[in-house]
Amino acid sequence: MTEKLILAYSGGLDTTVAIKWLQENYNVDIIAVLINLGQPEDLEDAYKRAIDTGAKKAYIIDVREEFIKDYVFLALKANSRYEKQYSLATAIARPLIAKKLVEFAKKENAGKIAHGCTAKGNDQVRFDVGIRSLHPDIEIIAPMRLWKLSREEEIAYAQEHDIKINVSKKKIYSIDENLWGRSIECGVLEDPYNEPPEDIYKWTEIKVKPGDSEYIEIDFKNGEPVALNGKAMSGAELVLKLNLVTGKYGIGRIDMVENRLIGIKSREIYEAPAAEVLIESHRALESLVNDRELIHYKYLIEEKLSEMIYYGLWFTPLRECLEKFIIESQKYVTGTVRVKLGYKNFAIVGRKSENSIYDFALATYDKSDSFNPSHSESFIKMWGYPYEILAKKGRKNG
Repeated sequence: MTEKLILAYSGGLDTTVAIKWLQENYNVDIIAVLINLGQPEDLEDAYKRAIDTGAKKAYIIDVREEFIKDYVFLALKANSRYEKQYSLATAIARPLIAKKLVEFAKKENAGKIAHGCTAKGNDQVRFDVGIRSLHPDIEIIAPMRLWKLSREEEIAYAQEHDIKINVSKKKIYSIDENLWGRSIECGVLEDPYNEPPEDIYKWTEIKVKPGDSEYIEIDFKNGEPVALNGKAMSGAELVLKLNLVTGKYGIGRIDMVENRLIGIKSREIYEAPAAEVLIESHRALESLVNDRELIHYKYLIEEKLSEMIYYGLWFTPLRECLEKFIIESQKYVTGTVRVKLGYKNFAIVGRKSENSIYDFALATYDKSDSFNPSHSESFIKMWGYPYEILAKKGRKNG
C-alpha cells in the first residue's frame, strides 16, 4: 500500500510544485490540506489546483474563528510585536496550522507531513518544532530545503510539467496573508534601500484624500475586542471589518529589517491595519485600568511571549505559563477606546471604562483638586535618602 503524506497546501508556487516533486521522489499519496485563515484567495480554485497537480485528496478547513479567538487575541492581549514592529501575523498562524496537520495525519493514518517552507525562513522552524511537539514520531519533509531552486527556476519547473500557477516572472513577490496581516517579500524589496513600490500594497491601498478623517469606537471585554462602533461582532468579523475601515487610509504599513531566527537579516514589508489599531487601542485601555507595577512588569512578559511566538515555541511549558499571566492581567481590561483615523495615520483620542483607576480629583489642577501637596516633600525625602547618604559619605553619584 502506498504511504500517505499530509501536505500543508497554500495554493501558491512552492506547495504546488512540491506536489509533483514529492510524487517523483517519495512515491506517496498526497493529501493536501488547505487551511482557511482569512486569506482572500479563492480556496476552491486552490483545491482544484491541488487535485489537478496530482493530490489524491484535498481538504479545505475553515479555522478563522479559532485562529482569532485562541491565537490572535492572546497575542493582542500581550500587545505582541516582534522587535517592536512586527505584529506576528504569519508567526501566530503557524502553531494552529501545525496542530491541524497533525490532526489530519492521525485521521488519515499518514506517516509523513510536508510543508513548503524554505531553508532560510522562520516558518520551517515553527512548523517542524510545532509538529514534533505534537507528534514526535512523524517524518517531516520540506522539499524547498532539499530541492534548492530560485523562484525563476520553480516557475520554469512548473511550466515544464504543465502545472498551473498564479505567479509570473514579472510579478515575483512572495505573499502570505491571513486575517491578522499580509506579508510581502522578494523582488526589488530584497534591497533594503529600495522604496517599496506602491503597487505591492493591497490592504492599505489609499482610497482617501489628505485631510480626510473619521472616528471609530472599539469596545473591549477582558482584553478582547467585541464591538466596532457599537455593533457586536465575532472576532473574525471585527478584524476583517477593521482591516477594511482602517486600511483605506493607508494605516498599518510596516517596513523593517528583521532579525530572523535562522540567523540572517531580511527586509520585510507587512500590512496590518486592524492589528496596529487594535494593539494601540488595547494598550491605551490597559493604561486606564491596570496599575503601574502590573503595566511595567507586563512589558517584560509581552517581549518574551512575542519572541516565543516568532521563534515557533508555542507548544511549550513556558508559553503556557506566560499565557496564564496575560489572561489574569486582562481581568479589568473592559471599556471603550475612541480612535481618529486620518491619512496614513491614526491616534487614540479617548478611552473610558467602569474599571478605570484614573482619579480626576487627584489628577486635576483646577479648584476641585483633592491632592495634598504637603505629602510630596516627605515622599521625595524618603525616595532620595540612599543618594543623599552616598553624597554625605563622599561617594561619587552618577
